[in-house]
Amino acid sequence: TAMRVAVVGAGVSGLAATKCCLDEGLEPVCFERSQDIGGLWRYTEHIEAGRPSLYPSVISNTSKEMSAFSDFPFPEHFPVFLPNALLLDYLRRFAERFGLREHISFGTTVVSIRKHPEFATTGQWSVVTETGGKQTSHVFDAVMVCSGNFSEPFLPLQSFPGMERFRGQYFHSRQYKNPDMFQGKRVLVVGMGNSGVDIAVEASRVAAKVTISTTRGAWLLSRVFERGYPWDMILNTRFMTLIKTSLPAPLSWWLINYKANQWFNHENYGLQPDKRYFLVPLLNDDLPSYILTGRITIKPGVKEFKDNSVLFHNCPEEEPIDIVVFSTGYIISFPFLEESVVRVENKHASLYKYVFPTHLQKPTLAVLGLIRPFGAIMPVAEMQARWVSRVFKGRGANMSLPFLQALLTPIFLLPLFLLRFGLTFDEVLKTEWLVYLDTLASFIGAKPSVLGLLFTDPWLALTIFFGPCSPYQFRLGGPGHWLGARQAILTQWDRVLKPTRTRVPVGSSSPFPSLLIVVGFLLLLAAVIFGF
Repeated sequence: TAMRVAVVGAGVSGLAATKCCLDEGLEPVCFERSQDIGGLWRYTEHIEAGRPSLYPSVISNTSKEMSAFSDFPFPEHFPVFLPNALLLDYLRRFAERFGLREHISFGTTVVSIRKHPEFATTGQWSVVTETGGKQTSHVFDAVMVCSGNFSEPFLPLQSFPGMERFRGQYFHSRQYKNPDMFQGKRVLVVGMGNSGVDIAVEASRVAAKVTISTTRGAWLLSRVFERGYPWDMILNTRFMTLIKTSLPAPLSWWLINYKANQWFNHENYGLQPDKRYFLVPLLNDDLPSYILTGRITIKPGVKEFKDNSVLFHNCPEEEPIDIVVFSTGYIISFPFLEESVVRVENKHASLYKYVFPTHLQKPTLAVLGLIRPFGAIMPVAEMQARWVSRVFKGRGANMSLPFLQALLTPIFLLPLFLLRFGLTFDEVLKTEWLVYLDTLASFIGAKPSVLGLLFTDPWLALTIFFGPCSPYQFRLGGPGHWLGARQAILTQWDRVLKPTRTRVPVGSSSPFPSLLIVVGFLLLLAAVIFGF
């Protein structure tokens, strides 16, 4: 009989996990507490307990070609960066294409996951779920936890002296839906994550004044990068990654500083990060111009709240405020897991490659989607699911000795970062997006060999090395090989230009052949890199 796998959650990670289980001949049962798929990307007017909350204006920070599942490109007519409704549409197409819905149990909450009494022998798990007030017990051979980390807000009011005196309104960014409430108000956003900056920008269009308080500053990039191309298709290439990972730390810092400051001088705008910290850049297209036009002011960390005002560190004057939005991140929690399964000590959990708890006798439980590298999360979650489903299927037979030793050695400490964006940043995971993907791909034999391709398909090899590292690269060979991968890679720029090149000047050919696009892109990259 097929191995039964419980999948917790039907968001991006849960859908990827369900499909990968099916690909490996496993029998997934996906439990979703709400009535539909999509997780973070499904907008609801009302905030639902235990679910991420989205505001209607959210747009993806990563481009469609870099965000796609590796054997399912986005439709070419979709915009390059996706409004949440279109991303949800894509996830629904994905679920339909691979027949995932029939494996999902909607309206079902996972109450508890415990080791089965015979776990030491079988590696099985006892899972209790609840549907319509009725609890059911199950036994599963393995578990994939895909419940995400944007459900439980982190709101450390005790960290802000005088907060108990403040008479204005305050709430966590999770509560935000639209800017109407800010009409004519003086607004303070505490914390500088992507959500905090988005909310500040939206608020500034209707508010009397908007201030962002940040302790450590931030690097800021625009979705629209050099020559108007998407930022991740320029920065997340094998060539650029090789340069970034080969440089000593001071040079790496200088490179980030140089690239970020090409758009605008961060120091002049009050955003320059502290050198002691490696911070993942933020994505926002509007903030610099809003600072320049006085709509938004950047201030240091909060020193103290008064009745109707706030004091900032190193700023003597009080600033009157009416509303405070705390963009202070989320607590990563697994209320359905017993404490011994994923041990959290000093905000760290021992997870091999940020996926497998290192102390379990049997590697039959995995946590997906926790890592937040600077790049698209969907290909990362999918690669984790491909690896995990192979490990589950192998039941140890396909696992190398170093892998088993690593599982027993708690050396990979994942900061279960109470994601405190801008308030008191926890250590940001320094794992390079492509390095992490390549590592997991090598575990399952799906990492592309640029050197090997140079002799068999040199054009593809050059495109893979100098061009964007789109997820299709990981379907060129190995398990899960997709016959359409090569074509998807060579036509990726066609799909980028399709929704934007909607007016072709007289005398210009309608969309460039992909060959010319790739050649132009390689020349552009060479100019960018060697123009330093």
